[in-house]
Amino acid sequence: MSIEVNNESGSDCEEFEISELAGFVLDAMHVHPQADLAIVLVDPLQMEKLHVDWMDEPGPTDVLSFPMDELRPGTAETPSDPGLLGDIVLCPEVAATQARAAGHSTMEEILLLTTHGILHLLGYDHAEPDEEREMFGLQRKLLLTYLAGRGRDAT
Repeated sequence: MSIEVNNESGSDCEEFEISELAGFVLDAMHVHPQADLAIVLVDPLQMEKLHVDWMDEPGPTDVLSFPMDELRPGTAETPSDPGLLGDIVLCPEVAATQARAAGHSTMEEILLLTTHGILHLLGYDHAEPDEEREMFGLQRKLLLTYLAGRGRDAT
């Protein structure tokens, strides 16, 4: 599985841990080992430009997902097809603000947003209440399982 993490944000982030979490989530979702994922961390100005260009919404956001081959989760017996999963763009400065409000670390927020972005790439959404329950429940389960395996507390 190819997971590329590029930090163009100027913020100090643990790129290795972002990559480790992404690999964990992709394995848990039975994504084919030959799938490719790119994660880019950007500053608020870059994120605001993307947010305006792609979502027609002002201001920077926390995470944007850009699916490529529309891969979907597989099963243990039948993983997803190989291909380009897509790109996730994260803004650590927005994540830091959200982390303070939520009472946890910036890195934990970045890991949550990474999980959220991957689920979007895999076709999950939260526009409707039932979709939101499913996606956020899965997101929480994946993140808590990852953090427990890493010996970290999820607060």
